[in-house]
Amino acid sequence: MDNRRAIGSWLSGPREALEDAGADFGYRGEQLGLPETGPNSVARPGRRIGALAVDWAMSVLIAYGLITHGYSQATSNWALGIFFLLSVLTVGTIGSTPGKRLFRIRVVALETGVVNPVRALVRTILLCLAIPALVWDRDGRGLHDRLAKTVEVRI
Repeated sequence: MDNRRAIGSWLSGPREALEDAGADFGYRGEQLGLPETGPNSVARPGRRIGALAVDWAMSVLIAYGLITHGYSQATSNWALGIFFLLSVLTVGTIGSTPGKRLFRIRVVALETGVVNPVRALVRTILLCLAIPALVWDRDGRGLHDRLAKTVEVRI
């Protein structure tokens, strides 16, 4: 008995095994009516994580240099507060944080295309809790984006 096919399907993951069986998952953002590539397509995880890293680094530097004047446990707490304010204010007004702008992505509401401050507040609260951001759907949206009815797209 040849088990290579069974082992290969296990190593490639359940999605590929289902696609080999004939299931069609489409592309990320297809269910949302977004294009597959180019502007307004769903931002890939690498861009999103890079933007998050830039925003977090900015928040830590601001907390380190302007508030705590050195590293301590309070620096991390202040950094989270600064990150929260940065995200709510910038996403709620212009649709992207400095890190998102650097990586050429923005947050849009699914219905209107514009993120209002209330949606930005809900999204940021859930993002700061971290767990909702780690749970993704097939379109690549985190739970924080699903509950706020937003999506991160390429500019």
